[in-house]
Amino acid sequence: MFDELSSKLSATLQRLAGRGVLTEDAVKEGLREVRRVLLEADVSFELTREFLERVQARAVGTKALKSVRPGQQVVKIVYDELVALLGEKQAPIAFASVPPTVILLVGLQGSGKTTTAGKLAKRLKLEQKAPFLVAADVYRPAAVDQLVTIAGQAGVGVHAEPGVTDVTGIVRRGIEAAGKARARTVLVDTAGRLQIDADMMAELTRLKDAVRPHEILLVADGMTGQDAVRIARGFHEALGITGVILTKMDGDARGGAALSIYGVTKAPIKYVGVGEKLDALEPFIPERMAGRILQQGDVLTLVEKAQAAVDEGEAERLAKKATSKRGLDFQDFLSAMRQMQKMGPLKNVLGLLPGVNAQALKQANVGEDKLRHVEAIVLSMTPKERQDPDLINGSRRARIARGSGRTVQEVNQLLAQFKQMQKFMKVAGKPGARLPFGRGFPG
Repeated sequence: MFDELSSKLSATLQRLAGRGVLTEDAVKEGLREVRRVLLEADVSFELTREFLERVQARAVGTKALKSVRPGQQVVKIVYDELVALLGEKQAPIAFASVPPTVILLVGLQGSGKTTTAGKLAKRLKLEQKAPFLVAADVYRPAAVDQLVTIAGQAGVGVHAEPGVTDVTGIVRRGIEAAGKARARTVLVDTAGRLQIDADMMAELTRLKDAVRPHEILLVADGMTGQDAVRIARGFHEALGITGVILTKMDGDARGGAALSIYGVTKAPIKYVGVGEKLDALEPFIPERMAGRILQQGDVLTLVEKAQAAVDEGEAERLAKKATSKRGLDFQDFLSAMRQMQKMGPLKNVLGLLPGVNAQALKQANVGEDKLRHVEAIVLSMTPKERQDPDLINGSRRARIARGSGRTVQEVNQLLAQFKQMQKFMKVAGKPGARLPFGRGFPG
């Protein structure tokens, strides 16, 4: 997400940040490059112009603060304006004071509405909002069956009436069923079309008038760029959408849709889809997203992911054992790796760290396949070999390689890296330890 925009914008701002004094000409020169980067990212021309005018007005004449160079202050100005462009602050779902809260999910065919309904249901279930799904897409073949299957995967209730075409009746009866099931949130998966047309909008308008939803969320494909903005405007004019969920943002999206939708509609982006699995839906928080774009990282999201995925007791056990005389064994290593995998794809996790270059990360060899290969090698060891890797001689290495389907060279490489890690962990855990790169760890 935003890989290309992030790397180009950060490079441009680094050149500005290095300047000691910022004249009007220097600011204009730097912002010309920023304009090019934003337009290449598919941000609308009008929004780009307004954004740059605001940045220039604040940046020209910026005086140096103590220990902060003017160029660094400009980076802060760009960050602030990016936050404003992305929606200023997080906009969570507005839940009704008396449940159930009814949420219509609308959008074109192919935007990922049905899958997003399941993702949002799973997230709301974790938040104790007792979600319930209603299958109201009566036109797309197998849409109802797909939602029923997804509801089963998410572990939530669902109302479906295969073969019935009265959308308003289905949704009304679905809301009644949700009430009987004591659901607090009802997610309605509506029908889409290949493009915005009068029939679709008329049906959605009738449905809106009949059930009076608390939220109307547009599900838009983040990879369609300015088309997503045009679609958002069309739905907003017809229905008055209250928010947007951008899907497929883990693909090669240039980011223009996310940067333009709020500015055009003033409808906040509430969530972004960052993968195919049901847990790959993240709340959209403008301050954090602006930090990611400028490669300042998103440590808060990283911490939240870790808290949700990591078993605290197991993590504490591993931390104590890592610095003990015996150190970690391969069984501990396997346990730690599996906990890390629960946080999502490794590239996504690394992308949340400050200073990680998006383009370099894109080219880095940190694929999930590599982790699976490591796991296969460890699982091919006997329990004794995992506890004491020194037992693994030449014949055992050959057996482990055959069992895991990997090469002996890969087994040797893993064993060597594991020994290095053991030494590093023992040294790092000692108070006042001096690591190989010459800096001491506090405490």
